[in-house]
Amino acid sequence: MRLGLDVDIHKLEAEKLRKGKNKAEEDLDSLKTDYKKLRLSMRTASLGKTSEQWRQEIKEERTKVDSGKRNFRMPKLEKAFWKKAC
Repeated sequence: MRLGLDVDIHKLEAEKLRKGKNKAEEDLDSLKTDYKKLRLSMRTASLGKTSEQWRQEIKEERTKVDSGKRNFRMPKLEKAFWKKAC
C-alpha cells in the first residue's frame, strides 16, 4: 500500500516538473520572439546604430548647419543619440 502511494507521488511530481519545464520553454520562446521584434523595430527606427554611427551622423548634420543648410532633423538626432547613450 505504501509503495503504491510513493509511486503515485513520484508520478505527480514528475508531471508537475514536466509542466514547469514546458512552461519555462514556452516563456523562453516568447521572450526570444519579443526580442527579435524589438530588434527589428529598433533597426526600422534607426535606433540600432552604434554610438560612433550616431556621432558621425550628428557631425554631418552640424556641418550642414555650419554651411547654412540646416536640416530640421538635427535636434531629433541629438535627442535620440543622448537618449540612446544614457
